[in-house]
Formats: sequence, C-alpha cells, structure tokens
Amino acid sequence: MSAAEPVPMVRTERAGGGIAEIVMNNPPVNALPAAGWFEVARQVTEAGRDPDVRAVILRAEGRGYNAGVDIKELQRTEGFSALLEVNRGCFAAFKAIYECAVPVIAAVHGYCLGGGIGLVGNSDVIIAADDATFGLPEVDRGALGAATHLSRLVPQHKARAMVYTSATATAAELHQFGSVYSVVSADALRETALAFAGQIAAKDPLVIRRAKESLNGIDPWDVNRSYRYEQGFTFELNLAGAGDRARDEFVAGATGKAAK
Repeated sequence: MSAAEPVPMVRTERAGGGIAEIVMNNPPVNALPAAGWFEVARQVTEAGRDPDVRAVILRAEGRGYNAGVDIKELQRTEGFSALLEVNRGCFAAFKAIYECAVPVIAAVHGYCLGGGIGLVGNSDVIIAADDATFGLPEVDRGALGAATHLSRLVPQHKARAMVYTSATATAAELHQFGSVYSVVSADALRETALAFAGQIAAKDPLVIRRAKESLNGIDPWDVNRSYRYEQGFTFELNLAGAGDRARDEFVAGATGKAAK
C-alpha cells in the first residue's frame, strides 16, 4: 500500500495454514462508523465462504479492541438516518460472525465496549490479553443493545448489574466464567490466537464447518432475533430524545478532555 492510499479501517490478511485474520484499526479508539460495521460483516462473510479458509481470527490494532459505534457520526447527522444505518451495520456484523461458516476466534486487548461486546459475544472462542476489559456503557449513551451478547459472556445477574451501572469485567473474571478461553500477555495475544486457530485448521474442514452449523442449531436462544428486539428500544429512546441528550453530553465531555 502506498503512502498516499488511506489505511482501511477493516482489512483481511492471510496468516497461512487456512487462517484468515480480520483486523480492525480505526484510530483513535476503534469506534466504528456504520460503514465499518458493514465492512466487518462483508469480510467475515467472504472469509467463511472461501473454501481455503478454515478459521478466522477477529483482532484489532491500536489502544483497544473496539469502543463500539462512532458517537460523533450519529451526532453529526440530522434525523435518524445515521442511527438506522449503524443499527443495521451492527446487526449485519454480529450476524456475520455468528453465521460464519468456520469458527471465529476473537483476540481481544484493551477495552471491548458496546458493539465490541456484540463481536466477541457472537464469536466461537475468545482469547484475551490480561489488560482486556469488557463492558456495555449503553445506558450512559441513551441506548440499549448487545445485552444479548453480554449474557453469553457472564451470568444473568452479573449481566444485569453491568447493564444498569455500565461497570466493566476483566478478562480474568470472564475466564473464571468460562467465556474467555485463555488469558495471556498482550505481547503473546496474536501468537496464541494463531496457535489456537491452527489447531482448528488442522482438522477436517468439512467436519469443522458442520460442527459450527450444528452448534448454532442447538443454541438455546436466537441471538439474531434477540438483538434485533433490543435495537427497537434504542430507537424508542431516540424518539423520546434520551439518545440525543446522552450523546451530546458524551461528545461535549470528550471534546472538553481533548481541549485540556
């Protein structure tokens, strides 16, 4: 890539051995605009459809894994068009991970917030750096959503407490709950994820693809429908004005911090 070309916020790399890495990199905090969520969906889907791909790693570069949606994009746009688009983008990204024909391994470092919970909650396996934290600050943003996916990571009452208070959980806590497969140093994260993906890639690819399909088929709840239900409440809060109030406060606070 030449210096004149913009760096894509989402890109796919081939690690060899049938492993595809999908990398998010949208400075400063890896908050994705609507287009970024659709790119995650497209690239995950394409990787799963490639007969040469046997496992996918979803990772990120920068300060943290994913800070959710780009709040400033929503506040720059009049009306509800940006909200509708980002809702559809998040739904598409989470659905693509869940329905990817091959296992998706989330390699998480730093913060994983909001929409990031949707990404990892629908992944097949989570490997986390010891600095990783997970949370849903949605109520502080006048929104709801991804509690569906948080409930796949922590017990029910823990999930409720996290939603109501916007509290975060550490990688070590999630490892105790069994949702994070292993916790490693940040320096060892990618290498560990590649090694685990390599174990999957070494298996019969047809068997692994059918295993993914069968595990989805016996899931105790429909994550796609459940998340879509949550999104309806986000739109309701926006119609009531709560969404704009919360996002305006967030943007003003972020601008104030940047000015100091």
